[in-house]
Amino acid sequence: MRGIPHWMPWQAELGWVTLRVMSIHHLDCFRYWFGDPREIYCSMRPDPRTTFPHTDGICTYILEYADGLRCVAIDDTWTGPAKEGCPADIGIEWRIEGMNGLAIGDLGWCKDPYTSASRLRYAAKGDERFHQPEWDGSWFPDAFAGTMGQLLIALETGTEPAIGGRDNLKTMALVDAAYLSAEKKRSVKLSEITD
Repeated sequence: MRGIPHWMPWQAELGWVTLRVMSIHHLDCFRYWFGDPREIYCSMRPDPRTTFPHTDGICTYILEYADGLRCVAIDDTWTGPAKEGCPADIGIEWRIEGMNGLAIGDLGWCKDPYTSASRLRYAAKGDERFHQPEWDGSWFPDAFAGTMGQLLIALETGTEPAIGGRDNLKTMALVDAAYLSAEKKRSVKLSEITD
């Protein structure tokens, strides 16, 4: 993610920005796609543009899984001097490489217009070219229709939503592990937070 969010006044009071506000969604997505990682290594520094004290403006983290999978993310809320007169390179992109193919996407957020459609292209061994489905939706704000709709249905029917609060606690534990990793300058096992 290379985007310049607008920070809320309550964030200045709490003293944190990227990990608990932006990265939390990316960490949750990794957990949804691949399950719980074994550990996380996180390095972070303040965003030079944000004027209130914080430590987590630019975050880089690696999720390590027991089966050898590695997820690497950079969540950068600085993105260079884009607001100070330099051309901007803003967006949220992802890439998944596997033994039999790859998928590459763009969330369509942080663009002009604000709700640009998200994009995806993927290919597997034996494909002559990338497959490129198209849709009009963008991850933000369209993703809320599914998750919030599911929550409202769960409340109405008294059932558990597919992504429930108890599961979200594991994402919060992963965020806490990222902060601890940055503070201690070492990998932190998820079990150090959850046990």
